[in-house]
Amino acid sequence: MDTPVYDFLMKYSSSGILRAHMPGHKGKAPVMELEKLYSLDITEIKGADSLFEADGIIAESEKNTADLYGSKAAAFSAGGSTLCIQAMLAIMKMEGRRVIAARNVHRAFLNAAALLDLDVTWIMPGYSGGILSGELQLTDVEAALAASCRPACVYITSPDYTGRLADIAALAELCHSYDARLLVDNAHGAHLAFLEKNRHPIALGADLCCDSAHKMLPALTGAAVLHTSRKEYAPLLKQAMSFFGSTSPSYLIMASLDLCNRYIAECIRGDIAAALPQIVALRESFRGRLAFADGDPFHITVKAAESGYDGTELAELLRAEGVECEYADRELVVLLMSPLSSDLDFVRLRAALESAVAGASRKNCIKFKIMPKLPHMALAIREAAFAPSEEIPVEEAEGRICASVKVPCPPAIPIAASGEIIDRDCIELFREYGIKTVLVVKK
Repeated sequence: MDTPVYDFLMKYSSSGILRAHMPGHKGKAPVMELEKLYSLDITEIKGADSLFEADGIIAESEKNTADLYGSKAAAFSAGGSTLCIQAMLAIMKMEGRRVIAARNVHRAFLNAAALLDLDVTWIMPGYSGGILSGELQLTDVEAALAASCRPACVYITSPDYTGRLADIAALAELCHSYDARLLVDNAHGAHLAFLEKNRHPIALGADLCCDSAHKMLPALTGAAVLHTSRKEYAPLLKQAMSFFGSTSPSYLIMASLDLCNRYIAECIRGDIAAALPQIVALRESFRGRLAFADGDPFHITVKAAESGYDGTELAELLRAEGVECEYADRELVVLLMSPLSSDLDFVRLRAALESAVAGASRKNCIKFKIMPKLPHMALAIREAAFAPSEEIPVEEAEGRICASVKVPCPPAIPIAASGEIIDRDCIELFREYGIKTVLVVKK
């Protein structure tokens, strides 16, 4: 597959042209090791196209992406899935749709809701442990759609942080029966289109979705794609993204998306076919000793507490063996692999897990349970997020109104949303996830 953005950068970097334009480094790095990288970092010069007005090399590469995924249109983001989420919600705002969302959203969703002054109808998933993962009931979604007094959209995260996959096809069918739109934060699922059975949201009926290419594919951090399955939304993608995105997007990030297209076209299916048996074998080798969550195979999520271990202890023992995990808490350890993980990577991971399990203290862990209950809403999201605020210890926050959301990433899932009254359940959750302070609206 052709790589028009990367090819242009390579040609320009070797041209010897005098760079009487931005950026100020002029292709020269402050350290020798980054010299080639800096030489490829340019701005919107003649022939380089312009991201939000693309009709040249960027548009050509985006069409390659759309063809690979089967989208009606695909738009590059150099601002991660955050920019894509903002754009999806902006398009829904243009259409005046009511936003219905599963509660386990990334904080980027809440920030976008504040910027766009959106009210949100929350659906609480059926949580089995903490707030990272839960099952969305179709009956709850239908009840919210039926209760909406105007056209709506449903926003979900799939895969979630543990790799759990929602029933996108069923949700899409339900949404469309109510003339609603389905929006999917597929940040962790850019590879799903290339499994033996295509499980990408666009293939399953979603109207809009975002992929963080950098999470699962060979792309630079910040590389993401906004997809749509609806022809009428194609001209709106860039319009909506331009509200929030930089007018100087990184060409290095866009070139990595361009090269990702070639990787997908030529390599990804073979790499997936090679990796999946390794993952199956790894899981099988711990049968009876460790329980694993179901979902996307590349999320190797250890149910630590259910297996009789403390997840944070397991993570430290893994770190001592040279393995850094994606996320760990008392309940879970998330080991995020990808189609690019090598045979040796899986050998090392299995050995490290063996050592960690052997060295961990076996405990009668009490599985953390929460009652899925929404806090009372006192202010609109936007009003609370932009109100004068103060940072106070979590223990002093009961009864106060949450201002802008301050939660660590990962996993960046809000416990109290902007405008909600922080109650005792919220405080227990803050403690469980090691959050010591919270921003509240000043009295």
